[in-house]
Amino acid sequence: MKRNIHNFYMSVILFCCAIILSSFVRVISASDKIAMPYKKSGLSNEQAAAHLLSRFTYGAQPGQVEEVVKVGLDKWLKKQLDGNLEDKNLNQMLSQYDAINISNSEVEDLFPQGPRVRRWAIRDGYIHKDSISSNNNKYERELIQTYMKDKGYRPLQELYRQFFNQKILRAAYGENQLREIMTDFWFNHFNVALNKPQCASFVPAYERDVIRPNVFGGFEDLLLSTAKSPAMLMYLDNSSSSGVNVPMSDQEMMSMSDMGMSTEQKAKRKERVKKIQQQIQNKKKQGGLNENYAREVMELHTLGVDGGYTQNDVTQAARVLTGWTVAPLGKEGYGAGNKNLIERLGSSGLKEKGFVLDGDFFFNANRHDNGEKVVLGKKFPAGGGYDEGVELLKMLAHHQSTAKFIAKKLAVRFVNDVPPSSLIDKMAKTFIATKGDIKSVLITMVNAPEFWSEQALREKTKSPFELAMSAVRSLNAEITQPYELYSWINRMGQQMYYYQAPTGFPDNGQYWINTGSLLNRMNFGLALASQRIPGVKLNLASLNNNREPESVEAALLTYSKLIMPERELAQTVARLKPMLNDPNLQQKVAKAAEQNSAKKDNNNTGMEMQSMDSKPVKEEKMKMGSGRKANENPPIKTQAGNNTMLAQVVGVIIGSPEFQRK
Repeated sequence: MKRNIHNFYMSVILFCCAIILSSFVRVISASDKIAMPYKKSGLSNEQAAAHLLSRFTYGAQPGQVEEVVKVGLDKWLKKQLDGNLEDKNLNQMLSQYDAINISNSEVEDLFPQGPRVRRWAIRDGYIHKDSISSNNNKYERELIQTYMKDKGYRPLQELYRQFFNQKILRAAYGENQLREIMTDFWFNHFNVALNKPQCASFVPAYERDVIRPNVFGGFEDLLLSTAKSPAMLMYLDNSSSSGVNVPMSDQEMMSMSDMGMSTEQKAKRKERVKKIQQQIQNKKKQGGLNENYAREVMELHTLGVDGGYTQNDVTQAARVLTGWTVAPLGKEGYGAGNKNLIERLGSSGLKEKGFVLDGDFFFNANRHDNGEKVVLGKKFPAGGGYDEGVELLKMLAHHQSTAKFIAKKLAVRFVNDVPPSSLIDKMAKTFIATKGDIKSVLITMVNAPEFWSEQALREKTKSPFELAMSAVRSLNAEITQPYELYSWINRMGQQMYYYQAPTGFPDNGQYWINTGSLLNRMNFGLALASQRIPGVKLNLASLNNNREPESVEAALLTYSKLIMPERELAQTVARLKPMLNDPNLQQKVAKAAEQNSAKKDNNNTGMEMQSMDSKPVKEEKMKMGSGRKANENPPIKTQAGNNTMLAQVVGVIIGSPEFQRK
């Protein structure tokens, strides 16, 4: 009887478990099913494809809207979410850059930073420290250059240039466009900057090994990978954070009176106390407790500024993460101070004593605060070591506040600068249900009607990088000197990888658009279309099957449709037409851009296009070079000469307010 009752209850328990498990599986499978409701928003297949391409690529290439419709929007998006399309052409382009795939240790050995090179040059006799005066820096630089050449060292700027070039080529030509978009998003979220020398050398490998492989996986994995990377450890100073641990017996010895002790006992105690005090001073010299990473991992990486944590939580979390530092990199690079310890203990000794060596990451148990901590109400018992840091980061990764914070950031990036709370709630719910599966959260976003609403279509403003990449993609440009585009992107206001604050670049139109930036964007469009950017070649006629438009207006309409497919362009054409009737347009743009490049006008966010002297263009007063009135609409062949007018038409389209939207 008892056995029957026992079997009955076991059956009930197993049945309930099966129901719970199956319902959980349904949550995941439902969230992974792509069912985009764009038709309910009144969009055609072509319009929906154009919207997908505007959000999940760096811009549609000629004919790509039709290709996506032919393949099927859901199938195209699934392949992008898988992110493993073959990239033969891109890989061939990237093969010329020999430094973009080397390890952090190899970077430290091959691209040593300036101060280290100088020390080595003095050590190896190339520079005599006492003989170089401060007034002869040029001579010292020449000696250092000779030393670097003789030893086979290369300047760090060469590594950076290759790094910038590969980013531009990936964005322009990569088949896995969404992976690159998400790499950019997560790099910006977990920002590190080249203008901090301590972390600069590690930034290329950070993007390559930490960010790009994890963009569609679990948020927990991404968070842990960034936390353990040399770039982040150095950027937010956790590599130098340490706890001051004095064992209880030593504390008692320091506080106890020496009354009643013999002279020999007093001497021994004095020596012991002196040793303990010296250890404490050494710990303090190593940096003591640093709260930078603990604060930013809560405020910027997980919970958000309103995520419910306190300053005490920051301090306690910083204590949990003490000892998280950089492994020895290179022969004499960062982390070298741990080299002797690691070699002396060996792998088995490290594990036995609580040390952890994992690639470029090292947990130094000697620098960890072993006391009890409490973060967000969770107690971390004394002696937790490395594992308590992992436990803390996992707790933050799966927190309710993190789900909402990450959902909102993704919605801001892909939907609207101020996304609706209804969408954020759906995405956050999926985040929790799937334990932070990024791909599932993206699918929930695309499956939501808010993604396809009128408030989402073309309501995001392109950053300078996005503008440049969408321009070269829309024009089928051939890029042989990517760094020239990088220079233009800087000129338009985005110095990639150099945003110093840990927040990363703001993701809103107001940050990017002002009077000066609009003028610089127009100048970029004209320079690109007229092939005045070295190493960037175009064939504008081939975009229109080598058919020459009959007039400027015809060229404007034809190329607007080619460059900005599936958009209502009547107002754009009407706004741009008068500008093209100005024979001095390029000179005015160049002059205005030069005058305004250093100015900021944050009140001008409406993207209204005016003439280059900031007065509205009056069509009836504009004259063509041939003496015709503006509204006579001259033939493009007559005006163009060697396609000069066609280049001007295309340049104005690229610089137009409509092209700035995505």
